[in-house]
Amino acid sequence: MEAFTKLTGVVGPVDRVNVDTDAIIPKQFLKRIERSGFGQFLFFEWRFDEEGNVNPEFELNKPRYEGASVLISRVNFGCGSSREHAPWAILDYGFRCVIAPSFADIFYNNCFKNGILPIKLSEEQVEDLFQRTAKHDGYKLTVDLENKVIGDEYGLELAFDLDEHRRQFLLQGLDDIGLTLQHEELIQAYEEKNKDRLFA
Repeated sequence: MEAFTKLTGVVGPVDRVNVDTDAIIPKQFLKRIERSGFGQFLFFEWRFDEEGNVNPEFELNKPRYEGASVLISRVNFGCGSSREHAPWAILDYGFRCVIAPSFADIFYNNCFKNGILPIKLSEEQVEDLFQRTAKHDGYKLTVDLENKVIGDEYGLELAFDLDEHRRQFLLQGLDDIGLTLQHEELIQAYEEKNKDRLFA
């Protein structure tokens, strides 16, 4: 998993509350067994009309948000079913950071397991980010995970809080498997010592 230390990227807004995982990645696209390839289906029913044409009214389809890597949204982002495909689609589309006032618990946890940094800010702070994004074409944020600070070129500086264990996971680019493999020598030694019992 790619480590996350500092990111400067264009902000893409999805100005909706209660964005559920079926909106993030509709169920008809959950047939792939690998993690890649889901980005093309992100927010599919909002990005495209019934004929499959690009919906020019949807925020992320506007040219000013092309290549965005920081996603901002409203309360209860990632609610609904627990599908891990939702963070897979977000990451595959190009987002490394999602900022919202609150997240559904399972989605929030799945972000860390897939190298995405979810940041909780107050509703007032998120509203300010929406205003700044609308005001400045190609608006960018710098997300500094080492110092837990968000900033822009217009003087914004916001501190955010994050569980230290999760912060270290992202800084080191570790998922649950990567964490386990840090103890690979001990695991191998245990298996060698107990191979008669393990494989009896």
